[in-house]
Amino acid sequence: MEAAMPSTALKHALDLALGLPARERAELAQDVLASLDGEADSDSVRAWESEIAGRMEKLESGQSNLVDAREAIRRIDDRLRR
Repeated sequence: MEAAMPSTALKHALDLALGLPARERAELAQDVLASLDGEADSDSVRAWESEIAGRMEKLESGQSNLVDAREAIRRIDDRLRR
C-alpha cells in the first residue's frame, strides 16, 4: 500500500501556515485541533457558562479575590510538602 501524497490544497495550506509568525501558527493549530472534536455538548457549555458567571459575580461583589499565579503555585507547593 502506497503512502498517500498530500493534496495540492493541503500542501499550499501548510506552506501558508508555516509562513505565519509563531503566535498565529499556534492559534491556527489550536483552531484546527478544536475542529476535530466535533460539536460541544450543549449541557457542558451551559454548565461552564454558569460556572464562569458565578465566579465573575463573586469577584465583582468582593466575595472572592484573585491570586497571582506565582502565589497560587507557592500555596500549592506548601500544601504538597505537608
